[in-house]
Amino acid sequence: MSLVVNIIYLIICLAIIAIVLLQSGRSAGLSGSIAGGAETFFGKNKARAYEALLSKYTGWIAVLFVIVSIILVFLLRE
Repeated sequence: MSLVVNIIYLIICLAIIAIVLLQSGRSAGLSGSIAGGAETFFGKNKARAYEALLSKYTGWIAVLFVIVSIILVFLLRE
């Protein structure tokens, strides 16, 4: 049972790393403001929807990470 939980834990850890790396930074600086003027209205909304989706996934994966961590602690105590 502990091996299965460890494998799930490893998959969740890799998913957190991947999702966080896919997200863009909050402040793009001067280059982001210049390049942002070239985008269309629809392009900006598409990027915002994508960032919102990644943010939602990050929250759910973080909750799973905490739950599996607690389960793993109880399994390793025995």
